[in-house]
Amino acid sequence: MRSTVAGLAGIFVLLAAAGASTQSGAADTPAPAATAPAATASIPAASPKASVEATTIGDLVTNDKTKAVLQQDMPALLTYDGLDQIKGMTLRDISKYPQADLDQTKLAKIQKDFDAIPTP
Repeated sequence: MRSTVAGLAGIFVLLAAAGASTQSGAADTPAPAATAPAATASIPAASPKASVEATTIGDLVTNDKTKAVLQQDMPALLTYDGLDQIKGMTLRDISKYPQADLDQTKLAKIQKDFDAIPTP
């Protein structure tokens, strides 16, 4: 559990360094859930496609097509040193932290790009 929390803190520091805007002093502290009600709105995925809601980051980075979407839409995630520590989380999970710079609009864009991937 501690390594997951440490991993989350690390990814947010990396994302902040990669150009994400953060509030002073907020890099180590997750925002309370009440401050981001829009982030809780569910974004439906066309089944069985990848989902920002349900597909783990680990599954997204092992699939070449979804990894390409992440490379395009969220490249800092793929270069994060602690990626192994957050592979069990979803993009929605990490969006709860302001340092991830992953708001509802960005999640919807990523989901739209996932949905555009042709099924075999």
